[in-house]
Amino acid sequence: MGRAFFVLLLSIFAIWSVSVVKSEDAYRYYTWTVTYGIASPLGSPQQVILINGQFPGPRLDTVTNDNIILNLVNKLDQPLLLTWNGIKQRKNSWQDGVWGTNCPIPPNKNYTYKFQMKDQIGSYTYFPSTLMHRAAGGFGALNIYARSVIPVPYAKPAGDYSLLIGDWYKTSHKVLQRILDSGKPLPFPDGILINGQSRSSFSGDQGKTYMFRVSNIGLSTSFNFRIQGHKLKLVEVEGSNVLQNIYDSLDVHVGQTVTLLVTLDQPPKDYYIVASTRFTKTVLSATAVLHYTNSLAPVSGPIPAGPPNEVGWSMDQARSYRWNLTSNAARPNPQGSFHYGKITPSRTIILANSAPIINGKQRYAVNGVSFINSDTPLKLADYFNIPGVFSLNSIQSAPSGTGYKLDTSVLGTSLHEFIEVVFQNNEDTIQSWHLDGYDFWVVGFGTGQWTQASRKGYNLVDALTRHTTQVYPKSWTVILVSLDNQGMWNFRSAMWGRQYLGQQFYLRVYNPTPSLANEYDMPTNALLCGKAVGRKHP
Repeated sequence: MGRAFFVLLLSIFAIWSVSVVKSEDAYRYYTWTVTYGIASPLGSPQQVILINGQFPGPRLDTVTNDNIILNLVNKLDQPLLLTWNGIKQRKNSWQDGVWGTNCPIPPNKNYTYKFQMKDQIGSYTYFPSTLMHRAAGGFGALNIYARSVIPVPYAKPAGDYSLLIGDWYKTSHKVLQRILDSGKPLPFPDGILINGQSRSSFSGDQGKTYMFRVSNIGLSTSFNFRIQGHKLKLVEVEGSNVLQNIYDSLDVHVGQTVTLLVTLDQPPKDYYIVASTRFTKTVLSATAVLHYTNSLAPVSGPIPAGPPNEVGWSMDQARSYRWNLTSNAARPNPQGSFHYGKITPSRTIILANSAPIINGKQRYAVNGVSFINSDTPLKLADYFNIPGVFSLNSIQSAPSGTGYKLDTSVLGTSLHEFIEVVFQNNEDTIQSWHLDGYDFWVVGFGTGQWTQASRKGYNLVDALTRHTTQVYPKSWTVILVSLDNQGMWNFRSAMWGRQYLGQQFYLRVYNPTPSLANEYDMPTNALLCGKAVGRKHP
């Protein structure tokens, strides 16, 4: 009797365990077809890139640890890839969706992405990484909600809005690409869009609180975000729950996302939502409407002014972002349980951006090297040991000042290194840097030249983690990175014209002993191109 009961209990526990695992690791299946279409985002018809007929593309709502199976069908007249901006692709750079890791999907072909939202939460985006497709659309919001068993540090909002905001050109993406190929920088944009429109509306009930996920999906320009008469409570930044400071407005730089809670606590009318460019001689603005459902009046009065056009103001705001050390992350443990500030970095990498003229054409460089794509993805060349595609340490870990060159630059690192990265910006324009496969602690901002003495000002206690950081003009920013994700990872300017003309390289995070514990095998459906054509899949 007792033994039978014990066996029954074991059986029930086993069934329960399987059901829990399945519920936590759900599979979500999608088919997205990418086409051209016509829209008038700035008032006149132009060609845009649609996903399933939508501009912007579909919002991808997921839950921590969800498995995504997404069949992407390319109906454009050029090869295409989508990249999942801020998704870490744990052990799986095969799915990163950039030219250094994946062969682009040829016209009228498809590729099925297979990846997991492994231990992540937060607000992200996706966009085309090939050529200048991003300038035409194909982008969208990607949100990862916490599992029901993990509490979040705020009450569930009454509504949840994604705002994709960015600069926009009336010029087609192919013409913009030809401008860059001819050796000229991108012109100044024509306007700012909010969710692909010059005027949109968001509704809510008076007295209730709503979430606004604000992403800079543009090509080159920072913006300031504000809502007339309302305070902005910052709650999450690119996967980090943060101390919930209150702001009148927030600067959002290219490639970045912030998540806000806004309480509709004003008289019942309509209010302006504003995004305006920062640190530009000509200020472009876009407005949307925050509509109270019991509104008694349309928007009125002057559009609320932005903050001072001062780097110091913006830098002070950036320093005020702090990690919420007591909040749970994707797993039920505090975010601050990894004490990054007590680890001594194994090396310091200094990355200096520049805008040289090489062979009579405008290029952009990192440590004197302007990146050029190979016809063979670096990840495939590494996997198949194909010679002549790239060489390790073709970019140095500090600027040498010995001139400029074109190269397929790769910096070699070892799995489980803990590194300090200094972004040194000696130009008079703001920069934005992104690292695929990771988030990193942004521990310091400063003006002028970084020195070892600058470390005295680092935040080694509660700096937040994120995947994209700004570097102010004639200034520096420092991040700390735990290299715990093996693979070939794109380290790039988030400003797409600069990325296209060479301000990027690849970080090879490597362990010489092959192990599925560190990195998955090449997927059986991987596309092969360049010198990898004809090679055998695993």
